[in-house]
Amino acid sequence: MYLDPFHQTDNGLISIQPEQASRFAKEVAQDFNPLHNPDSKRFCVPGDLLFALVLAKTGLSSKMVFNYTGMVGKDVPLNFPIDAGNEFNITDNQDKKYLDVTRSGATSTDLAMIESFTRAYVAFSGHSFPHILVPLMQEHNVMINPERPMVIYESMVFEFDRLDLQAPTLEFANSELKAQGKRGTVTLHFNVIDNGETVGKGCKTMVLSGLREFDSEQVQALVDAYEVTKASYQA
Repeated sequence: MYLDPFHQTDNGLISIQPEQASRFAKEVAQDFNPLHNPDSKRFCVPGDLLFALVLAKTGLSSKMVFNYTGMVGKDVPLNFPIDAGNEFNITDNQDKKYLDVTRSGATSTDLAMIESFTRAYVAFSGHSFPHILVPLMQEHNVMINPERPMVIYESMVFEFDRLDLQAPTLEFANSELKAQGKRGTVTLHFNVIDNGETVGKGCKTMVLSGLREFDSEQVQALVDAYEVTKASYQA
């Protein structure tokens, strides 16, 4: 399975090393969020990697809702359900919950199709910053703390008209930002396209922390640092 390099299983528990999490973020999702750097004091496993593992191990359903309830740090063993029902969660060995999943409708376990959709989704998801978030923050005259940038997953929902996908891609539809004090939520809406036909839709919600008034120079410095990190890694 294409996710094998990014996790390991021991006695039924899945664990993800910081280096594995970072590689997935950078190489699969093209996501250079500093929270996923192995040496970050606030390191966390990418939500997209948890999402990908859920689909690979439990299947892709016509409608699915993911609610992230905690950040997975270093050396956290995770329980993934063997026989997942319509509602299940991902926990550690202390029963702390990190992800709640609800699903309905038909379910496919076609791993080739699931990988194709997952790669399309995480590629779209990983490009949220700076392509979508920066113009959105500018529009609402807010920005994240450039010294401690904090953008984390809150939830994701998608639904399909059919699951016999061949070469799915995601198309950005629209976005919205709601700010309250120093905290904000961003929702990105997307359509799923397969062979020119819209076959599904969904949205991703993220939490922004440390909001303050938009400063174009500080934001540009943050974007420049992000792009330098990206270029350095890819080189």
